[in-house]
Amino acid sequence: MRRAGAEFAELTGLSPESVTRLERVDDGWVVEAEVTELARVPDTMSLMATYEVATGPDGGVTGYRRIRRYERGRADRT
Repeated sequence: MRRAGAEFAELTGLSPESVTRLERVDDGWVVEAEVTELARVPDTMSLMATYEVATGPDGGVTGYRRIRRYERGRADRT
């Protein structure tokens, strides 16, 4: 997880704030991480994003994609 987080930050310039999903797959792991894409004042107006990050068995990033973008504090619609 540490290696994947460091590589993701290096590739995107974004630092993961939290991990919301961690799943073992055949050839590694799939991780969903929440990041701040655009910090604003007040903080509740910051743009957040969820990224899906795929890793190999050694923890190295093999791919990533943004799967959601939203304002901080905004609840999902149900």
